[in-house]
Amino acid sequence: MNKPTILIADDEKNTREGLARALQRQYDVLLAEDGRRALELLEQRPVDVILSDVRMPGMDGLTLLSRALARQPQPLVILLTAYGTVETAVEAMKRGAYDFLTKPVNLDQLDLKLKQALRSREVEVENRVLREQLDEKFGLEKILGTSAPMQEVFDTLRQVAPTRATVLVEGESGTGKELVARAIHQLSPRVQGPFVPVHCAALSKTLLESELFGHEKGAYTGATERRQGRFEMADGGTLFLDEIGEIDPAVQVKILRVLEEHKFERVGGSEMIEVDVRLLAATNRDLKKMVAEGAFREDLFYRLYVVNVHLPPLRERGSDIPMLAQHFLQEFAAENKKAVTGLTPDALDLLAAYRWPGNVRELRNVMERMVVLARSEKLTVRDLPANIRELSGGKPLGGALAGHLTIEAAEKQLIVQALKQHAGNRTLAAQQLGLSRRTLHRKLNEYGLRQEPA
Repeated sequence: MNKPTILIADDEKNTREGLARALQRQYDVLLAEDGRRALELLEQRPVDVILSDVRMPGMDGLTLLSRALARQPQPLVILLTAYGTVETAVEAMKRGAYDFLTKPVNLDQLDLKLKQALRSREVEVENRVLREQLDEKFGLEKILGTSAPMQEVFDTLRQVAPTRATVLVEGESGTGKELVARAIHQLSPRVQGPFVPVHCAALSKTLLESELFGHEKGAYTGATERRQGRFEMADGGTLFLDEIGEIDPAVQVKILRVLEEHKFERVGGSEMIEVDVRLLAATNRDLKKMVAEGAFREDLFYRLYVVNVHLPPLRERGSDIPMLAQHFLQEFAAENKKAVTGLTPDALDLLAAYRWPGNVRELRNVMERMVVLARSEKLTVRDLPANIRELSGGKPLGGALAGHLTIEAAEKQLIVQALKQHAGNRTLAAQQLGLSRRTLHRKLNEYGLRQEPA
């Protein structure tokens, strides 16, 4: 069995050779004296994990991180630093670094983190295979991502799709909730049945009720004939209710009844119609908060919340940005017959640093604009929209904490601060820190913070 390959990039000869001696029994070790040499080695062969110093002449560790993650297959990157600041830690994790270690390196700690990183890579490969199977079998090539948050999504999809369970997909606008719902349908035993989407926010209460349940002739002014509703259309298949948090309480009652009894009446009718429908729903709102405020029915919420799929915002899956950007570039280059082949490293760096409030939808629109207006084969910084050039790499998350703490102390302080600010809510704390929930949980374990309020 081949040994995993570790690339050590450090301008300090004693450090890189010392690490090589410690690791060479278990790993194939490559050495680079700076970031540029590390990239040359990456051109020659795939690497499983990169151990890189943050401060190196010519090309620093953050730049190497961005360039390395733009490659396929992506290596995992662990950064080494003697100059630990909270700003550097947060920026690196946001851009896709697996973890940090401070110098001088504790070899036992390094051994543990490498084993964790390689196991994470195995899971990543398993989920990439799943994604490729989805692509090949169902043409779901738009669901892209190898980051840890997306691995969780793919794992949940694989488990829930073959069941009859109701699923609630949560995520900000632009994260791809309907794509996930379609994937669940395509992977389910109902794949031969219809997939019927309804965008609830676009319809008034009266129109939505008629749209969902249909109406009889004369049910209201303008109802000149009987009309089937979406529940009937989806019989034997899947009904997807997008932005379900926008539904009027009166309509919520009727949806709850269908979920409980599998039957309903058309608007203006008295005949009970039975249907066999799997319901999937999506929202960009906090339904739990809406239940507490009386704006959403608690009984319907728990009917919907059988299985929850959380789609992470793009800012929490920074390592996916190069892959997504290249995918959209190729799509729009072909569509517009433009000879555009890629992005310059500097342009990629700015894309990775931007916060993407519009998520994947915004990235897709940006790439379309850049390709359409491209003036050369490579997209450069000057091709980026002005708002990305101006806002990328803005204020560091976490504010002005002490700049000379070790990475461990600074990260711990930042995590404690975020948890206190959000009354122990780990999801909100992770969002503030720019980390996935899984990464935050790992950090809580490492720093002995598991007793913080949940």
